[in-house]
Amino acid sequence: MKNKKVKFLDLGLKDYQEAWDFQEGIFKEIVYIKIKNRTDSTELETPNYLVFCQHPHVYTLGKSGKQEHLLLDEEGLESKKASFYKINRGGDITYHGPGQLVGYPVLDLDNF
Repeated sequence: MKNKKVKFLDLGLKDYQEAWDFQEGIFKEIVYIKIKNRTDSTELETPNYLVFCQHPHVYTLGKSGKQEHLLLDEEGLESKKASFYKINRGGDITYHGPGQLVGYPVLDLDNF
């Protein structure tokens, strides 16, 4: 049986790394259940999540981006009280900040 229910989670204002770590945790939960189902012949439902949050000022650099596309140096980041992270998702430079609602789907696509 496929679980098509999606749990909506609101993390509020959350540091980018903390939100990333949270998503990694729920992703590992889904993978654990999928492995258990395959190895133990169980039929446990895997959960699906849509995580919402806002971030303090942050710039992220995706896998296909280039460091020189960030138009701020360390001083510029500090003056804006902004963080910077290299991430393993696609894209180039992305900005997130307070007041911007961000949604992160963490889904078992086999359910859909």
